Amino acid sequence: MDEIEGLGEAVIRTIAMPADTNPSGDIFGGWLMAQMDLAAGNMAARVARGRSATVAVEAMSFMRPVKVGDEVSLFARLDATGRTSMRIFVQAWRRDRYGEHREQVTHATFTFVALDEKGKPRPL
Repeated sequence: MDEIEGLGEAVIRTIAMPADTNPSGDIFGGWLMAQMDLAAGNMAARVARGRSATVAVEAMSFMRPVKVGDEVSLFARLDATGRTSMRIFVQAWRRDRYGEHREQVTHATFTFVALDEKGKPRPL
């Protein structure tokens, strides 16, 4: 996974399973979005050094389907920080189970806010 340069930090690698399919047999877009939110959340927790929450996801489009058995790799990059917030760009790539060909399937920018112990925004 590390040999794809310039994509940001490799955060998650997982295998798409039959339980994650939509009625057409492809991997459900909601599953992929959840994996991306987990990847962004992992980075946000480290940047915030504590609790944070997703507050926005910008325009996500699915370029190609993910199939059962595909390896899905998620890369995250911190794009900006504000007083309490951070913008994290996430890319999802697939590799078919029996080959080496990789291709991007989607990307999106996630905005997180650092939270205090009462769930209120706090400075980073």
